[in-house]
Amino acid sequence: MKKNKKNIILQYSIDEKNTGSSEVQIALLSYHINYLKQHFDIHKKDFSSKLGLLKMVSKRRKLLDYLKNISMIRYNNIIEKLELRH
Repeated sequence: MKKNKKNIILQYSIDEKNTGSSEVQIALLSYHINYLKQHFDIHKKDFSSKLGLLKMVSKRRKLLDYLKNISMIRYNNIIEKLELRH
């Protein structure tokens, strides 16, 4: 999981020092959300983790809204890279 996190940070960060940008946070949340989706295929009754999933989805939505207000170009780029909208 740590290797994946470092790869995501390197892939979506603007430079090496800027690891907390909105794009990086959205990418990390998306990775974790996708991991939990696979987890729920196996563990259907894990309701406490579902609450955490809903909170992560909400946080990602807020970050996407913020990015959309700041820069539509950056918003569209992250949507395309993560394939969030079809």
